[in-house]
Amino acid sequence: MGVLSHLRVVEIGSSAATSYCARLFADFGADVQKVEPPTGDPIRHCAPLTPMGQSAWFAFLNFNKSSTIIDPAASDAITRLEAMIETCDILVDGRDIDPANCPSIDIAAIHQRRSSLTHLEASWFGREGPYAGFTATDATIRALAGLIKLVGPAEGPPLHAPDFQTGILGGLWGFIAAASSAVARMEGEAGRSWSVSVFESSLTISEYLMFEASARGEVMRRIGINRFWPVFPGGIYETKNGWLGVTTFTPAQWHAFCDMLGLSELRDSPALVLSEERLQHFEMIERHFVPRLKARTAQEWFAEGLKRKIPIVPVPNLSDLLLDTEKRERGAIVPIVLGQEEAMTVGSMQRLTLTPPRRGGKVPAVGEQRSVADIRTHPSLAAVRSSTCIDAGRQPLRGIRVIDFTMGWAGPLCTRTLADLGAEVIKIESTKYPDWWRGVDRRSPYVDAQMYEKSQAFCVMNRNKRGITLDLTQPQGLVLAKRLLAGADVVVDNYSVDVLPKLGLGYDVLRTLNPRLVMLSMSAFGANSLYRDCRAYGSTLEQGAGLPIVVGNPDGPPVMSHVAFGDAVGGLNGCAAVLVALIHARNTGLGQFIDLAQIECMMPFAAPWITVQSIGGMPPPKYGSRHPQFVPHGCFRCSGEDSWVMLAAIDEKMWQRLAILIGRPDWAIDASLQCAEARRCIEDEIERAIEAWTLTHDADQAMSKLQAGRVAVGVARQPTDLLRDPHLGSRGFLQEVERAFIGLHPQPSMPIRDGSGPFAVRTAAPTLGEHNSEILSGLLGLSDTKIAKLASEGIIGTSMASERAGKRNMSRA
Repeated sequence: MGVLSHLRVVEIGSSAATSYCARLFADFGADVQKVEPPTGDPIRHCAPLTPMGQSAWFAFLNFNKSSTIIDPAASDAITRLEAMIETCDILVDGRDIDPANCPSIDIAAIHQRRSSLTHLEASWFGREGPYAGFTATDATIRALAGLIKLVGPAEGPPLHAPDFQTGILGGLWGFIAAASSAVARMEGEAGRSWSVSVFESSLTISEYLMFEASARGEVMRRIGINRFWPVFPGGIYETKNGWLGVTTFTPAQWHAFCDMLGLSELRDSPALVLSEERLQHFEMIERHFVPRLKARTAQEWFAEGLKRKIPIVPVPNLSDLLLDTEKRERGAIVPIVLGQEEAMTVGSMQRLTLTPPRRGGKVPAVGEQRSVADIRTHPSLAAVRSSTCIDAGRQPLRGIRVIDFTMGWAGPLCTRTLADLGAEVIKIESTKYPDWWRGVDRRSPYVDAQMYEKSQAFCVMNRNKRGITLDLTQPQGLVLAKRLLAGADVVVDNYSVDVLPKLGLGYDVLRTLNPRLVMLSMSAFGANSLYRDCRAYGSTLEQGAGLPIVVGNPDGPPVMSHVAFGDAVGGLNGCAAVLVALIHARNTGLGQFIDLAQIECMMPFAAPWITVQSIGGMPPPKYGSRHPQFVPHGCFRCSGEDSWVMLAAIDEKMWQRLAILIGRPDWAIDASLQCAEARRCIEDEIERAIEAWTLTHDADQAMSKLQAGRVAVGVARQPTDLLRDPHLGSRGFLQEVERAFIGLHPQPSMPIRDGSGPFAVRTAAPTLGEHNSEILSGLLGLSDTKIAKLASEGIIGTSMASERAGKRNMSRA
């Protein structure tokens, strides 16, 4: 019996986002009924395929579900489907992306009869806006979301990862929406009707660069494979044996990297202290260190990096991941059965230690039900809890208190999402060790000018929170932190694994103070990992998760994304895990420890390839900008400087429309070219013809004409272009917020909505120690005299200490 075994979930339509959302419920024991037409979900035919021709992508998305066939031509189709929905708790609806022959039903009428029903609807772009009717694919969404243009050689074309990204991001956001409703329903609230935009879900990855680059006035551009603004060195490099992922962000990490390689001149150069400064000299710096990395193996450099606290990691082949004993023991790699084949795939990364997820399972054939022993028999949540009307404007997590010990991107995104959904989040920093996204420059000019209050990235990640400062190295600071934790529901940290335990704030201590407390630890490799001491950023997580191995040209190196999206993915998974634990805590009164390894959160993006390799034993092919299933597929140059569109022909009819649009009607009627594999024989010729047409249009014109002809295409945007995107503007995605030091600035909305508009950003990010008095007096009852004494002793404060106050000794995982 899983922690969510009281929930019934029905999944209709076909989309990767809704399938992944429903799988996350199945991971924790929910009874998930997948409704399919007699021919099955179209995703069952998605490449890559196993040796017996089954979709590895479908397998990853759907194990531990049941399959129910509903033939839309049957006289009782609507009656059967409505009966299923009216007895479920959560309806996960992908029909707007692909109806998959699902019978037409009136969800609004069902919701009137069943106010307890939570309905989640996914779409590519949302119901309204200029892009609402666009045809899309995973890659065209990523292009529009600013996730493709900055990857690849400087001269182009942009390179990009295979599909299987937007569905995971959309599915995570969908799960967060539906699970937050499940938390609210335990307080007697009715169900909600949610919508999730897959496009806006993908902006979770690019929003950091969207705002930070705009604030700095930086002009981003491609500068070569595995080189990215604003971190350098931050890429994948060849060694004597194997590839090594390197990220050196802080001055201390750069100094340690230079010391490791014997590059004292670079180490001591005052022009290379900060990452942005080094990026201006990347060719010179690479000439020095790239040859030296080839003197030793990736594993040997990794061992050196551990000693020196440098974020470096070997880039594994997929076979390395499959043989990794630790990943199997943790459930990151799990066994599945799909028909007559046995395989391995990526398991759940929401590692709740008291109520763990399932480890593997069976992929249902069309119409196959899980065994009776696997399906829970007690009533659904809807049947045992009374529901009331939703309080207009009430956030689902209102009344939940979160203590936030996080820095940077991953942890703050997790707690920001909880705050956006209504939780009271109290962010704890120190004047000596503030959130490093306020800036890592500790030199006096930066600190004295209070530049740490002007970081756009910090402000985006920490809205809707209150902030205090506490020096946890002093006894009184520790006592105050424990008092806050005693009254909290959740605590989140993404420090290195030993930081809080060494301070006396480990879970073994906190659960005695507060048995209902949910504690989320977001370390890079996991609390008990052999590599628990490895320093890591989002880029490190991507490098170590296997994804770069399947990205890039067949004869090229492993390729990273231009943005360290391991952070954002870790944050969303952390939020999802907290919501599951909150459901359990509300049911039982018991909290638990969540051991989230952020590197495991990146593995789903390579899951289909891992599954195929686990059966056939052969490394997957690399396609560059091409696709294993769609022909043509790729980035095509348009008129203007560095102007591109991402295009895909996903079926025969779309191919015919594309051929006519580009002036090749002969191809449209050529029977020998109606099959994608037949077109692959002349793929070079087709690509030249497409580019000859796109070069006569600017990118937006090309997109407009091709979309009018119902061809899947999207402009390859820069992240900063999204601040002026007409679709986002029409949907009110960007909200203007006033804050001290930076004034009026834009904030991105969540991609999930329970109405026509986005959730409002209620408050700007806190300045350092902004709410010291408010929280210490209001929550803990301290007098003004006591608060003043804490300030005089340096336990609290509102100004960042410069490097003269001592070196920071806290670091994130």
